[in-house]
Amino acid sequence: MFCMKNQMEWDSDFDLSGGDNGPIPFPVSSLPKTATFGFVVSDALDPDHPIIYVNTVFEIITGYRADEVIGKNCRFLQCRGPYAKRRHPSVDSTVVSKMRRCLEKGIEFQGELLNFRKDGSPLMNKLRLVPIREDDEITHIIGVLFFTDAKLAPSPAKEITRRRDRSFSAALPVGERNVSRGLCGIFELSDEVMAYRILSRLTPRDIASVGCVCRRFNELTKNDDVWRMVCQNTWGSEATRVLETVPGAKRIEWVRLAREFTTHEATSWRKFSVGGIVQPSRCNFSTCAVGNKIVIFGGEGVNMQPMNDTFVLDLGSSTPEWKSVLVSSPPPGRWGHTLSCVNGSRLVVFGGYGSHGLLNDVFLLDLDADPPTWREVSGLAPPIPRSWHSSCTLDGTKLIVSGGCADSGALLNDTFLLDLSMDIPTWKEIRVPWSPPSRLGHTLTVYGDRKILMFGGLAEYGSRRFRSNDVYTMNLSENEPCWRPVVGYGTSLPGGVAAPRLDHVAISLPGGQILIFGGSVAGLDSASQLYLLDPTEEKPTWRVLNVKGSSPQFAWGHTTCVVGGTRLVVFGGQTGEEWMLNEAHELLLANSSTKITSSRQVEKRLF
Repeated sequence: MFCMKNQMEWDSDFDLSGGDNGPIPFPVSSLPKTATFGFVVSDALDPDHPIIYVNTVFEIITGYRADEVIGKNCRFLQCRGPYAKRRHPSVDSTVVSKMRRCLEKGIEFQGELLNFRKDGSPLMNKLRLVPIREDDEITHIIGVLFFTDAKLAPSPAKEITRRRDRSFSAALPVGERNVSRGLCGIFELSDEVMAYRILSRLTPRDIASVGCVCRRFNELTKNDDVWRMVCQNTWGSEATRVLETVPGAKRIEWVRLAREFTTHEATSWRKFSVGGIVQPSRCNFSTCAVGNKIVIFGGEGVNMQPMNDTFVLDLGSSTPEWKSVLVSSPPPGRWGHTLSCVNGSRLVVFGGYGSHGLLNDVFLLDLDADPPTWREVSGLAPPIPRSWHSSCTLDGTKLIVSGGCADSGALLNDTFLLDLSMDIPTWKEIRVPWSPPSRLGHTLTVYGDRKILMFGGLAEYGSRRFRSNDVYTMNLSENEPCWRPVVGYGTSLPGGVAAPRLDHVAISLPGGQILIFGGSVAGLDSASQLYLLDPTEEKPTWRVLNVKGSSPQFAWGHTTCVVGGTRLVVFGGQTGEEWMLNEAHELLLANSSTKITSSRQVEKRLF
C-alpha cells in the first residue's frame, strides 16, 4: 500500500530499484533495465493532479528543478519551454485524450508522448501512469518516464514561410538582406520605443513569453522600469501607487511582484500577536489600513454603548502594539459604520448607529496632521441614514456607499457617490434602470480602476431574507452606469460557487481578481476557505485558492484590512470573537520581505 509518509521520505536520488524504502508498489519488469527513468508522484485527490515529488533524474533530463514543478500538473512538459502558454502543435492530441480517459477511469496508462525540456529541446517520453488506491480511493498517481531525444519535423506552414523568407532575402541587395529578419520591421525600432511603447502595454504573462523570443527582447524585458509600466497598465494606477508608497517598497522588484500576484506562489498564512490593549472592550467597530498602520474607530461597547475613540497599531514597529490616539473633534459614537482610506493618509467614516439612532454623516481624519483632527464634511443631498451598508473608495477621492439597513429594519438597494475633492462635496445617487435585491452586510470592491463588484450579504427576496452569493458589477466609466449580474460561473467547483454569506472579506488583487472568504457562512462551508473570482474573464469562474500556513477559523469584514497592498490582516480569527485584538492572522499576498534577486534569476523562474 502506498503511503504519503514513505513518499515524502524518499530522497531525490531514488530510482526504481526499491532501495531502503521498500519496493515500488507496481511491477517494473516490463521496462528496460539499463535505462534511467524520471519518477513523478502526483496528488490524485486534487482535481488538477499537482506534482508532489520528482526524482533527480527528472530534474537532470528536463532541466526543471523540483521547486519549479511541485504543485503543477505534468502537462507543462507538453509546452515548449517555461514561457509557452499552449501545448505544442506537434504533441499528439489523441495520446493526450487517451491518457485523460485512463485517469478519469482510474486505470493504468502506457504510451509515448512528445515532451520538451526547459530549454525547449524536444524529448520523446515513454510514459507509464499507475493509480495508487487506499481504501478503494485513488490517492496518488505514480508516473515512470523514459526519455529519449527527439526531432521535430518542420510543419508545411513553417517550410513555406522559410522558402518565402529565403526568396525575399535573396531579392534584396546584399547589404540589406538582414533587414528582412522574418519580414518584420519591428527590429528597426529603437530600444526605447520597443520597451516603452510596445512591451509596456503587454500583460505580465505575455511579456514573460516575449522575453524568450530572441536575445534583444530578453534584454529589454529585464528592465524593471518596463515591468513597472506593465504592472501599472495591467493593475491600474491606484494599485501601483499603493505598492510604491508603502515603507520598504523599494526592496520589491516589479518583475517578482508580477509573478507572485499572477501565480499566487508566495501566498501564505502567518499567525502573530501584538501588544497593547483596546479599552473599553467592544465589537462591531471598523478597521482600515493607512500605510503600515491599522486604525480602529468606534464600535459597540457594554449595553450597546456607541464608542467614538480611535486606536492605531503600527505594524512597521519592531514591537507592534495598540495605542489610543488623542484626536480633536471626534465624531459621535457609532457602530455598524464604514471606515475607508482616501488620498493615502486620510480616513473617512460614514453612517452607522449612534446614541440617537441611525446616522448619515461623513467625517475625515488626517493621521499626518499634528495633532490628528476629525473634520465633518457637510455633503449636500446625503443618502438616508443607515448602518451595515457597504462602501469603497474610487480614484483615492470618491466615496461610494451601497445598501444597508434603514429605519424599522428596512433594507436598501441604492448606490451613492461623494466626491471629497470638491470644494463643496455633493452626494450623487447613481441612478440605474435596475438594482440588485436590497441587502446589508455585503461587500463593494473596486477593480480595473473604475469598476466595482458587489458580492453576498443578507438579501431580500420578496418577503424573505437569505444570505446571498450573488455577484454584480458596475462600470462607472460608462455614461449611464448599470448593475450587471455575473452569470455563467461556478462550473469548476463542487457545489457551484462560494457559499452564501454576509459580513465577509472581499479584496481586489492587482490584475482584477477578487479574493473572498470568511463571514457568516450558510451551510457547512468553512469560513477560512479562500475563493478567487476574475470578473474580467469572458466567463468568470470561481476558483479555490489553497495556501500554506495557519489560517484563521473565522474572519469578519469589519475586522480585516489590506496593509500596503501585499498583506491582509485578520483580527480575532482563532475564536471568532472579533473583540480579541491581540491575536491576528496575516495573509501574505507577495513576499515583500525577500531579499532582492537579480532580474536574470527572477526571469528564469517567471510563470
